[in-house]
Amino acid sequence: MKNLKKTLAGLMALTMTAGLTACAGSTSEEVEETTAATTTAVTVEINTATLAEEEQKTLDEIANEALRDVELENKEVKWLAHYDINPNTTSGTSEALNLNLFRTKYGGYVTYYATTWNTRYSDLSTYVLGGEGIDFFPCDTAALPKGIVSGMFQPVDEYIDLSDPLWDDVKEAMEIYNFNGKHYELVNSVSAEQVVLYNKATIEANGFDDPWEMYEEGRWNWDTFTKMLEDFVDEDAEQYGLDGWYNEKALLLSAGVPSVTTDENGRLKTNLTDPTIEKAMNWQYDLYNKGLVLNLELFDWNVNPQFMSEGRELFYIIGIWAVTSDPETWESKIPPEQLGIAPVPSPAGSDPYQSATLDGWVICKGAANPLGVAILSECTRLCNTNDEAIAIGDKKMMDEAGWSEELVAHNKEINELARKYPVVDLATGVSTDVASLTTDGGAQIGLRAPFHGYDWATIRDETSGVVEMLVQEVDDQLASLQ
Repeated sequence: MKNLKKTLAGLMALTMTAGLTACAGSTSEEVEETTAATTTAVTVEINTATLAEEEQKTLDEIANEALRDVELENKEVKWLAHYDINPNTTSGTSEALNLNLFRTKYGGYVTYYATTWNTRYSDLSTYVLGGEGIDFFPCDTAALPKGIVSGMFQPVDEYIDLSDPLWDDVKEAMEIYNFNGKHYELVNSVSAEQVVLYNKATIEANGFDDPWEMYEEGRWNWDTFTKMLEDFVDEDAEQYGLDGWYNEKALLLSAGVPSVTTDENGRLKTNLTDPTIEKAMNWQYDLYNKGLVLNLELFDWNVNPQFMSEGRELFYIIGIWAVTSDPETWESKIPPEQLGIAPVPSPAGSDPYQSATLDGWVICKGAANPLGVAILSECTRLCNTNDEAIAIGDKKMMDEAGWSEELVAHNKEINELARKYPVVDLATGVSTDVASLTTDGGAQIGLRAPFHGYDWATIRDETSGVVEMLVQEVDDQLASLQ
């Protein structure tokens, strides 16, 4: 593996234009929803940059050492999604490194089948039932396990070797989608689904300790987070506390217990009566009652991240994607040199659990080339674990988003927490009914309700029995398919 440390500096210029889109896998669900809801008429010239001869030779050597030697009889893999991982005329991207590896070592290529965010699953069903041979699909939180029950996806175990070092750092995450001993997602990477954004200037102006420094010293937890909000919030002075659309889920999962998970045998189980969830829900209820949560009713039910730049808002919870573009597009308007990020805090004395994004793919039922998908995923894993390839992405953030080396390092550490302590709530993927009663209902329903002023004990008693019954039905269906 030592030869994998050979320099890829010559790849830098090419990959700066490629954006590493395919190397990183799919974007977070928040970005996906935005992408699906927003289209652009702008068309740019496709980027035709290619690797220099020596650069390609270096990449080939890396591939030959780390990737399996196999002849793909079928070179095509069919990709259904609301975004294309190939070079395209909308974004002007060139060929990402994982696609280069797939093409040069295996002769492989990706054929894109376009869909939209809202129609992706109905289109998938049409293609699968019609025998089109679609090979792979993004694994968002709505995919599993209901995609297994509906006959859309198949296990990946037959096509990969989890003892291969390429999979070492995502093995634990792979177990999250292990149902009855079979794995259903090719996990390309693990990252934190949300982070806490803050303005360093606001922290300093109010005499607070910096949240990142508190994290490093082991003092960043629910209690200190709450105390900072209490010391800052003053609605009369137009100083607001916690803002964002995704707070409820992030704060719940920071305690380490999702509402639906699997047991040691890969069977579904519910946790709505778990004391850890009760603790998390009561804490969110307390944040609301203390006035520490931005009252959206005062602002026509809109979040106000721009208050961050004005020193009028302390924390904003959102995916890191919100600050990985040109700073002029950041809704928070925080100058890059003042941007601070920290992990979502966990209870004092707890492991630093993080709501995790498992960035990867599922193999479709009836896939024409499942082996090709697995090999493409291995190419992607190589990109995501090679030090020099990672450094390329780091430089991109510094060049294009104005990040400092310190900010890059902080983001890496937060993602490492998510890799070591990943928490994913399966409720969204069990069924639409379970999702609507737990994670995806209105502000007064399920796991969202306490953050909006509804008593958890009442919500729990009204919903836990129904959720348990619905989850058991799906678990029985999963068991019958094994």
